[in-house]
Amino acid sequence: MTPPQDAKPVPAAAQTPAAAGPHDAEAVSERSLVTSPSVPGNVHHAVPGNVHEPVPGNVRNAARSASDADTGSDAKADRPAHRRTPLLSVRGLSVRFRMRGGRHIAAVADADFDLAQGECLALVGESGCGKSVLASALLGLLPGNAQTAGSALLGDVDLLTADERTLARTVRGRRVGLVPQSPAAHLTPVRTVGAQLEETLRELTGTRKQDVREAARAAAERAAFPVDHLDRYPHELSGGLAQRAATALALVGDAPLLLADEPTTGLDRDLVDRTVDELRRHVDDGHALLMITHDLAAAERVADRVAVMYAGRIVELADATRFFRGTGPRHPYARGLLNALPERAFAPIPGMPPELGDLPAGCAFAARCAYATESCALRPDFADGVACHHPPAQESARA
Repeated sequence: MTPPQDAKPVPAAAQTPAAAGPHDAEAVSERSLVTSPSVPGNVHHAVPGNVHEPVPGNVRNAARSASDADTGSDAKADRPAHRRTPLLSVRGLSVRFRMRGGRHIAAVADADFDLAQGECLALVGESGCGKSVLASALLGLLPGNAQTAGSALLGDVDLLTADERTLARTVRGRRVGLVPQSPAAHLTPVRTVGAQLEETLRELTGTRKQDVREAARAAAERAAFPVDHLDRYPHELSGGLAQRAATALALVGDAPLLLADEPTTGLDRDLVDRTVDELRRHVDDGHALLMITHDLAAAERVADRVAVMYAGRIVELADATRFFRGTGPRHPYARGLLNALPERAFAPIPGMPPELGDLPAGCAFAARCAYATESCALRPDFADGVACHHPPAQESARA
């Protein structure tokens, strides 16, 4: 299809894999649904193993007094997020995939949250629970057999109903940056990392030709990408280097909102810490960050609030200080995630997550929950930050 004559080149940071069109909907099989990087797949269950060592608390709290740390108070407690005007306001966001035979898979159900400037929300949960699908919905990157409902307001733009032209020209890379879960699929394979950074700088920041090479080096250093690798092509990079290149590209446009989908994948502990510290500085400069991660240590280091997702639904939304170091999570599943860590109880969550295509009518966690009763046959409402009929008493998660 011939692009419009006034079409502008799309910088690498804003390039996205083409989503399947409506005519391709039936071609997206259930197998492809559960293996695509944008949809549930490769489920990691909450069991001990491959867990990073604990790290200090949030960078912004490094100078906090010992008494403040003991009481779990936060340096930003005087301006809590719910009193700030949200940059992103999500209400009732739901995503279903239409499969062959008319069957539907509910990947995300009724997600509600706000995200303000200067705030990081960490979205955590087992793989396959719908986290990446939610992020893909916000950027219009779902395949053609996806159906969305609800709203996601970024200023005056509803990201769920905006057309592709609006998303490509005014949203992706400019108002919303993306650190993708699979960076190799987003980097242009026939251009060096340096060339992609330079193009993105020229397009999004207007950097002059004579200054763009030095600006590209600075952008690489910001994401801990070695500058002597800028002349390399994506296929010459390790997974960790590709991740850092994608992070550098995402930060170039200085977008008000950054979506980081597993930004620490493939990085060693030192680089994880350096990456999340840079993301925290990005937040403290007045940007908003939605960070999707399995790394609870990284989430603790960077997040202001934590949203826990299970079987397509946000089941708890909590202040990060309380969640990690205070009274602990309130939902039994969220508590189980923390207790699975080696530095805590090192206890796996029993059982397996339900299939998204065969969810129970009631609480999706009931079959794995020690607190389940007959009332759990009904789906619990989300109230007071938790979706549970009888959350356990707010004692600290086992140390």
